[in-house]
Amino acid sequence: MRLLAIETATEACSAVLWDGALVAARYEVAPRRHAELILPLIEELLAEAGWSRASIEAVVFGRGPGSFTGVRLAASVTQGIAFGLSVPVARVSTLQAMARRAWREHGATQVLTAIDARMQEVYWGAFCVDAAGDVSARGDERVLPPDEVPVPESGTWMGVGTGWRSYAESLTARTGDLVNGTDDALLPHAEDIAALGDMQLQRGEGVTAEQAIPVYLRDNVAKKPGGR
Repeated sequence: MRLLAIETATEACSAVLWDGALVAARYEVAPRRHAELILPLIEELLAEAGWSRASIEAVVFGRGPGSFTGVRLAASVTQGIAFGLSVPVARVSTLQAMARRAWREHGATQVLTAIDARMQEVYWGAFCVDAAGDVSARGDERVLPPDEVPVPESGTWMGVGTGWRSYAESLTARTGDLVNGTDDALLPHAEDIAALGDMQLQRGEGVTAEQAIPVYLRDNVAKKPGGR
């Protein structure tokens, strides 16, 4: 299946074309420029691959959590394209995509993801990655202070994401000896969004364009820390 995947939930803006493997990719760390960049990136990819827009058979997007503006952008672009082409959508967790990137680039199979959510909180998730690159969650995705994150009882884990840079002391104290190595610069990539979305679609878990909605975790962007 020919897929377009987009990811704009963090500082990174990326898009890829996928047909069971990576066909073409664009990735740029460009805070606050995602709305300016994402549509030109998609057109560049189509031209590079020699695909017409009509050849896209599904759209996959990073559904969050992450930047509210970025997550909304990915959802709205996905809805527009999927409506126009009458194709299904797959919604992929930004945190799961980060775990898969940690597996792809570092060989990590147990990953603790933390995105700096501001307000002295992190978007947090624990994931295991199998040999095929599929990702399963170990508990719910949460937004909460770094010194309150739920940690696994055992195992050797890798910590990834900007939360490990912003709140290194608190997260290290919280996770103790469970974490063996971190990558605090790792951001989600549309390649991993595409791979996980492809798996969802193969399992029959695609949704309609109307259901291409984001996940924020934090309901009230204006709330004060501790007001959960």
